[in-house]
Amino acid sequence: MRVVLDTNALLVSVSEYSKYHWLYQSLIRNDYELAITNEILSEYEEKISEKLNVITAESVVRTLVELENVLPIVPYYKFQLIANDADDNKFADCAIASNAIYLVTNDKDFNILKTLDFPKVNVISVEEFKEILLKAKNH
Repeated sequence: MRVVLDTNALLVSVSEYSKYHWLYQSLIRNDYELAITNEILSEYEEKISEKLNVITAESVVRTLVELENVLPIVPYYKFQLIANDADDNKFADCAIASNAIYLVTNDKDFNILKTLDFPKVNVISVEEFKEILLKAKNH
Protein backbone atom coordinates (compact mmCIF):
# COMPACT_ATOMS: atom_id res chain seq x y z
CA MET A 1 0.00 0.00 0.00
CA ARG A 2 1.71 3.18 -1.22
CA VAL A 3 0.97 6.50 0.51
CA VAL A 4 2.24 10.05 0.78
CA LEU A 5 2.42 11.60 4.25
CA ASP A 6 1.93 15.32 4.67
CA THR A 7 4.67 16.86 6.81
CA ASN A 8 2.37 17.36 9.80
CA ALA A 9 1.32 13.70 9.71
CA LEU A 10 4.94 12.57 9.85
CA LEU A 11 5.91 15.25 12.35
CA VAL A 12 3.32 14.22 14.95
CA SER A 13 4.27 10.55 14.57
CA VAL A 14 8.01 10.79 15.25
CA SER A 15 7.98 11.17 19.02
CA GLU A 16 7.51 7.96 20.95
CA TYR A 17 5.30 9.96 23.33
CA SER A 18 2.84 10.90 20.59
CA LYS A 19 -0.51 9.15 20.22
CA TYR A 20 0.35 9.00 16.49
CA HIS A 21 3.69 7.20 16.97
CA TRP A 22 2.09 4.06 15.52
CA LEU A 23 2.30 5.76 12.08
CA TYR A 24 6.10 6.05 12.19
CA GLN A 25 6.44 2.58 13.74
CA SER A 26 4.25 1.09 10.99
CA LEU A 27 6.53 2.63 8.37
CA ILE A 28 9.61 1.17 10.07
CA ARG A 29 7.88 -2.25 10.18
CA ASN A 30 7.25 -2.03 6.42
CA ASP A 31 3.45 -2.03 6.84
CA TYR A 32 3.18 0.42 3.93
CA GLU A 33 5.26 2.16 1.28
CA LEU A 34 5.99 5.86 1.57
CA ALA A 35 6.52 7.91 -1.60
CA ILE A 36 8.67 11.02 -1.16
CA THR A 37 10.40 13.62 -3.29
CA ASN A 38 13.58 15.52 -2.45
CA GLU A 39 11.42 18.58 -1.82
CA ILE A 40 9.24 16.65 0.64
CA LEU A 41 12.28 15.18 2.39
CA SER A 42 13.75 18.68 2.79
CA GLU A 43 10.49 19.96 4.28
CA TYR A 44 10.33 17.00 6.67
CA GLU A 45 13.85 17.79 7.87
CA GLU A 46 13.16 21.53 8.22
CA LYS A 47 9.90 21.13 10.18
CA ILE A 48 11.17 18.36 12.46
CA SER A 49 14.24 20.51 13.24
CA GLU A 50 11.98 23.44 14.13
CA LYS A 51 9.45 21.51 16.23
CA LEU A 52 11.71 18.90 17.83
CA ASN A 53 15.44 19.28 17.18
CA VAL A 54 18.16 18.94 14.53
CA ILE A 55 19.42 15.57 15.81
CA THR A 56 15.94 14.03 15.60
CA ALA A 57 15.43 15.52 12.14
CA GLU A 58 18.71 14.08 10.86
CA SER A 59 17.89 10.69 12.36
CA VAL A 60 14.43 10.61 10.75
CA VAL A 61 15.80 11.66 7.36
CA ARG A 62 18.57 9.05 7.57
CA THR A 63 15.98 6.40 8.43
CA LEU A 64 13.73 7.41 5.53
CA VAL A 65 16.59 7.33 3.05
CA GLU A 66 17.67 3.86 4.22
CA LEU A 67 14.27 2.14 4.39
CA GLU A 68 13.48 -0.09 1.41
CA ASN A 69 9.78 0.81 1.59
CA VAL A 70 10.46 4.54 1.13
CA LEU A 71 10.36 5.28 -2.57
CA PRO A 72 12.06 8.31 -4.12
CA ILE A 73 9.77 9.91 -6.70
CA VAL A 74 10.46 12.57 -9.33
CA PRO A 75 7.22 14.24 -10.46
CA TYR A 76 7.61 15.57 -13.99
CA TYR A 77 4.47 17.68 -13.95
CA LYS A 78 3.19 20.23 -11.45
CA PHE A 79 -0.62 20.14 -11.34
CA GLN A 80 -1.06 23.18 -9.04
CA LEU A 81 -4.27 21.74 -7.57
CA ILE A 82 -4.13 23.42 -4.14
CA ALA A 83 -4.57 27.19 -4.29
CA ASN A 84 -4.99 27.83 -0.52
CA ASP A 85 -1.44 26.70 0.25
CA ALA A 86 0.62 26.28 -2.92
CA ASP A 87 3.42 24.69 -0.87
CA ASP A 88 1.15 21.65 -0.35
CA ASN A 89 1.10 20.93 -4.09
CA LYS A 90 4.33 18.93 -3.79
CA PHE A 91 2.42 16.26 -1.82
CA ALA A 92 -0.39 16.04 -4.37
CA ASP A 93 2.10 15.88 -7.24
CA CYS A 94 4.05 13.12 -5.48
CA ALA A 95 0.84 11.16 -4.84
CA ILE A 96 -0.12 11.40 -8.51
CA ALA A 97 3.37 10.61 -9.86
CA SER A 98 3.79 7.60 -7.54
CA ASN A 99 0.27 6.21 -8.00
CA ALA A 100 -0.15 6.42 -4.23
CA ILE A 101 -3.39 4.99 -2.91
CA TYR A 102 -3.68 7.69 -0.23
CA LEU A 103 -2.41 11.10 0.71
CA VAL A 104 -2.52 11.06 4.52
CA THR A 105 -3.04 14.41 6.21
CA ASN A 106 -5.07 16.23 8.82
CA ASP A 107 -4.64 19.52 6.94
CA LYS A 108 -7.96 20.89 5.66
CA ASP A 109 -6.23 22.64 2.71
CA PHE A 110 -6.03 19.24 1.03
CA ASN A 111 -9.83 18.83 1.03
CA ILE A 112 -10.03 20.56 -2.36
CA LEU A 113 -8.53 17.37 -3.81
CA LYS A 114 -11.62 15.42 -2.72
CA THR A 115 -13.72 17.48 -5.15
CA LEU A 116 -11.63 16.67 -8.23
CA ASP A 117 -12.39 13.79 -10.57
CA PHE A 118 -9.03 14.14 -12.32
CA PRO A 119 -6.35 13.66 -11.32
CA LYS A 120 -7.75 11.54 -8.53
CA VAL A 121 -6.01 11.87 -5.17
CA ASN A 122 -7.55 10.02 -2.22
CA VAL A 123 -7.08 12.26 0.80
CA ILE A 124 -7.60 10.63 4.18
CA SER A 125 -6.91 11.59 7.78
CA VAL A 126 -4.29 9.96 9.97
CA GLU A 127 -7.07 8.25 11.94
CA GLU A 128 -8.69 6.90 8.76
CA PHE A 129 -5.31 5.52 7.70
CA LYS A 130 -4.97 3.80 11.06
CA GLU A 131 -8.29 2.01 10.47
CA ILE A 132 -7.16 0.93 6.99
CA LEU A 133 -3.87 -0.43 8.34
CA LEU A 134 -5.68 -2.33 11.09
CA LYS A 135 -8.08 -3.90 8.58
CA ALA A 136 -5.19 -4.85 6.29
CA LYS A 137 -3.37 -6.53 9.19
CA ASN A 138 -6.44 -8.54 10.15
CA HIS A 139 -6.86 -10.00 6.67
